[in-house]
Amino acid sequence: MDIVKSAKEVANSVEEKVEKGLEVAKETFANVASHLPFANLAKKGSDAFVIEVDLPGVNKEDIDLQIEDNILTVKAVRKMKNEVKKEDYYLCESDFGMISRSFVLPDGIDKEKIDAVYEDGRLIVTLEKEESRKAKSIAVK
Repeated sequence: MDIVKSAKEVANSVEEKVEKGLEVAKETFANVASHLPFANLAKKGSDAFVIEVDLPGVNKEDIDLQIEDNILTVKAVRKMKNEVKKEDYYLCESDFGMISRSFVLPDGIDKEKIDAVYEDGRLIVTLEKEESRKAKSIAVK
């Protein structure tokens, strides 16, 4: 009967390790998700595109935008500290981490006319089309 007992112990040990592994994976994915900002992509008329990136808790000075080839990368550092001082307890939680998101730009974007504005925790990036790619009206004679 020692074989049955040993098999049960091994099965219990494996089950515990799988459960622990799932907990670690869940925690890791939650951490990754908290550092991947939400974004909205929209076409603005026929001449531009707008990307809105949510960056709550980020200071404007901690945002870095870069373009390489046809990829726009938004990087930011979030530094938040929640501190509660009461008569009978003290609580201090801080959240620090790098946030990064990359976007493949459509062909025909004028890289010299990219505009970025940050207000109320939201980064708004406006991408204009090159003049030759903008829609033009043609008068009928």
